[in-house]
Amino acid sequence: YTLKRGSYLISVDYEITNNGENDFSVFLYEQLKRTNQSSYNGMIYTFTGPVLSTPENRFEKFDYDDLSDKPIDVTSKDSWIGNMQHYFVAALVPRAQSEVKFYSKILNSSTYTVGFVTEELRVPAMSQNSISTTIYAGPKKQDVLEKIAPGLDLTVDYGVLWFLAKPLFIVLNTIHSVVSNWGWSIIILTILIKLAFYPLSAAGYKSMAQLRKVQPRMLTIKERYSSDRTQLNQAMMKLYKEEKINPLGGCFPILIQIPVFIALYWVLLESVEIRQAPFILWINDLSSKDPYFVLPVLMGLSMWFQQKLNPAPVDPIQAKVMQLLPIIFTIFFAFFPSGLVLYWVANNILSIAQQWRITSQIEKNQKTK
Repeated sequence: YTLKRGSYLISVDYEITNNGENDFSVFLYEQLKRTNQSSYNGMIYTFTGPVLSTPENRFEKFDYDDLSDKPIDVTSKDSWIGNMQHYFVAALVPRAQSEVKFYSKILNSSTYTVGFVTEELRVPAMSQNSISTTIYAGPKKQDVLEKIAPGLDLTVDYGVLWFLAKPLFIVLNTIHSVVSNWGWSIIILTILIKLAFYPLSAAGYKSMAQLRKVQPRMLTIKERYSSDRTQLNQAMMKLYKEEKINPLGGCFPILIQIPVFIALYWVLLESVEIRQAPFILWINDLSSKDPYFVLPVLMGLSMWFQQKLNPAPVDPIQAKVMQLLPIIFTIFFAFFPSGLVLYWVANNILSIAQQWRITSQIEKNQKTK
């Protein structure tokens, strides 16, 4: 076993000596054993379990139930097998160009193994032969993993939006190389994203401001045609046409931005670099919840204030539901990693500033007319 200082990579080298008069064959096998573990940490879900990567199917995850129904049984070259969990991975990496059989076994109701068996290795009489493999057991750092084996960096599981998440992480990592604080890096990245989407956000907020302006007329129409849904819809459409308002204008720009925000969510959730990273004052670990719940409360207040800038829903039931959302989200976010909550607080504050500025400009232009 060869271990290097500062590295989580272990080189395993076998030397087999045949002192007999006849040739013999050996097979190398290695395996990892672990107990079945829930993929939920409170309300946060991150995959925990076995993974296999082959050239034909680069990076495949298996649930514990999958192993019971259909065990892993794959023969391939340039592949690896392992177990992953939030922030960490253990992987068995056979030597390149060596064809091996990968397998899994259920030992009992809570324990399983994954591993591989190499092809036959001949050891001639009165001679030696050798074989080597590699084991990685450590944090999921992308720049390290991608150099060890193809697809090993995919254990940093960004989900279906990985093509957006990876560039976001690169930008976040670049910012950190300058400011040396992951909390400020998250805030700066949030600002850059808001600037990139400023034209779209401005269009959405302008639409919301126009809806807010005609809201008294909308309520009057609703009262007048409360018993006739068809007349109500026709009157509403006529109002939108007269005022040149697109009722979906405030939603469409937001919908376009949602994939980016979801991708950033997974970047902040999956990046081991943020684990145990301090921010300022009482925030000593951005991967853990806020111990004093300050950030979740700020997030709830910012969400409530942002709602006040938007036109209230005409439907009273919908309006009551919207009033409850800041409270519900505050409770949810109280148990989220503080790095994620910091992102949402920064995003909400920037959205409030942007929306207030655009609304003020529209109202100012209307007064000058």
